[in-house]
Amino acid sequence: MSPTDAVTGARERMQHAKSAARTVGLLSTQRKSDMLNAVAARLEADTDRIVEANAADLQRGRDTGLSEALQDRLRLDPVRVAALAAAVREVAELPDPVGRVLEERRLENGLSLTKVAVPFGVVGSIYEARPNVTVDIAALALRSGNAVVLRGGSAAENSNRALIASMRAA
Repeated sequence: MSPTDAVTGARERMQHAKSAARTVGLLSTQRKSDMLNAVAARLEADTDRIVEANAADLQRGRDTGLSEALQDRLRLDPVRVAALAAAVREVAELPDPVGRVLEERRLENGLSLTKVAVPFGVVGSIYEARPNVTVDIAALALRSGNAVVLRGGSAAENSNRALIASMRAA
């Protein structure tokens, strides 16, 4: 892929995220909770596929001399996938930050001033060989009414693709 193609592709992903942010920001608390619970269930259902994709990343890591510590961070097994699903369910139970009143006061001129939490719109994250971060950030972004653009490290490419496919399928 040429640098121009990469920039064009990134620009298209950003535009898609911006469009999605308009929709996600308007979702009800219940709808976001339902979506997060569906993501958790789908991760559990896709555990074998996720672990298989992760095995390919681990093998590539061993072949390229990835340290044991980084391999451990990269590793997904059925127990870790179950923990990811449980974490997503915990996010589904968090209070919805959107619309929360952060501050209210009356100004000297009699006007009422209210500061209310709203979504950012699009959140971007760049991270390395931690496929769990893919799920964590996506879940938190959805709960807070934001779209997200993720860029995981190449060491977790197969794992991230499998996790994202599961989340999208939910």
